[in-house]
Amino acid sequence: MSDPDPTGDRFVDLPAGPRICFRVEGPDDGVPLLLIAGLGIDLTSWPQRMVDGFTGRGFRVVRFDNRDIGRSSSIDAPPPGRLRQLLARPRPGAYDLADMAADAVGLLAHLRIDRVHLVGMSMGGMIAQTLAARHPDRVASLTSIFSTTGDRRAGQPARSTLLRLAKGPSPTVEASVERHLGMLAHIGSPTLLPDEELERAWAAGFWARGGGVRARAGVPRQVSAIQTSGDRTAELRRITAPTLVVHGSTDRMVHPTGGRATAAAVPGARFVEITGLGHHLAPGAVDQLVDLTTALARDAGAPLPTTGDPR
Repeated sequence: MSDPDPTGDRFVDLPAGPRICFRVEGPDDGVPLLLIAGLGIDLTSWPQRMVDGFTGRGFRVVRFDNRDIGRSSSIDAPPPGRLRQLLARPRPGAYDLADMAADAVGLLAHLRIDRVHLVGMSMGGMIAQTLAARHPDRVASLTSIFSTTGDRRAGQPARSTLLRLAKGPSPTVEASVERHLGMLAHIGSPTLLPDEELERAWAAGFWARGGGVRARAGVPRQVSAIQTSGDRTAELRRITAPTLVVHGSTDRMVHPTGGRATAAAVPGARFVEITGLGHHLAPGAVDQLVDLTTALARDAGAPLPTTGDPR
């Protein structure tokens, strides 16, 4: 592993997988919490307010770039064409969500973390679900945010969202920033509004970390990983960790039926629907998400402080 660079990014070459870029924040003796980002977005997609909320409550927060995005390795395999994606026919030998979950397990092993509280959003929720189902001894609790099960009868994006996703990649950072803001206006919340200045800064930073050029091939391969994994409902029934499923009522990227299907599949899961929330970690919902996850971790036995939570 190399020393951290000025951004806080660190790197580890996994024995059986790609090079993973990650950051660790919070007290060294804090309760381990792993954040897993969604499709085509990197570790910086977790709002700093959210990370600070968790570290302020006693968590040691680990977040990382999934393979094929950010500063983690690109996979040396041809991406599926648009027709294959539309028909949900991945290329033979494509990696799947289990491979991406194995990357997370490898990172935890490198950091000598035996058990962790998992938080995943969208595709990251799918990865977290897979990790919890296949490595139950490593998962203390699971929070799945606006995600789904892979059942094609649930959680499907709106037709208007699919049309936006079908557009080709942005050629410049300026175009990429404007496209991000346009997509956010479409899939975000009509009432829990984003901070446009922060979103512009994030989109420009994402491009600088490789999110522009690398996403052109990486995102189709990540889409393929979801499609290759298929319907995971039966697998989700094997999850034993205390589980919270959160979804927004106005989500146009993953319909709220995806959250309900997830909660129905995981034994004992609690489902919380946030009125007005879209497919975005909106500033107006971040504190609630931190509170909900912290309460779940405490109920699961995490030694977290019970007073002095910052508000």
